[in-house]
Amino acid sequence: MQTRMLIEDMLHLGKVDDSDINAKFLHYFQDSTLQALLIEVQRQYADMDDVNENLTKAFQQLKDELPKMEVPRVYTQISSFDQSIIVGNGTIGISLDKYLGKDYPFYQTHYTERQRQLMVRSMIVPDCIAFYLLSLYPLTNPETATQGKRDQHMGRIQWSVNKVVQATVFDNPYVKQVEDYMKTHRQTTIHQLLTTTIE
Repeated sequence: MQTRMLIEDMLHLGKVDDSDINAKFLHYFQDSTLQALLIEVQRQYADMDDVNENLTKAFQQLKDELPKMEVPRVYTQISSFDQSIIVGNGTIGISLDKYLGKDYPFYQTHYTERQRQLMVRSMIVPDCIAFYLLSLYPLTNPETATQGKRDQHMGRIQWSVNKVVQATVFDNPYVKQVEDYMKTHRQTTIHQLLTTTIE
């Protein structure tokens, strides 16, 4: 399933069962930029014990908050600078090529300073929690929702991530709004927060 998502939905190389898919896949990764990327990913992520430990802690904490939640299986991949986190069918895919550090040369010419600040190893766990929560608690009526409603929903997701990872990873006016709300509604659970409208 993960291979199908990577080849068909992210890299758009064709169908996974195409007779020439292996040749296409090999040719795709012959690109010099991608070759350098593969080497850098192997260098930076040869040891992922810290990421594994922090992911385990975070999902244990989230499970405490949401007892009925299914803990996903997590895998890593190279997505050629496409999406950073992929969630589907009880799994989370981490695209390591999106977490090579804000000073990675390719990033300098293709991403803004603000984007690059988030393309670091320390954001892997918060991003996993955020995207997983978004899959469990999607925005209601996203097609018609105002930007304000989108921002409020994201603020609630981000506040929840901060709580789960026990650090101030996200800090913006919408997270602050949720923080103020939760100070006066201390019995509110993350589930209630993400399913209740805050005025």
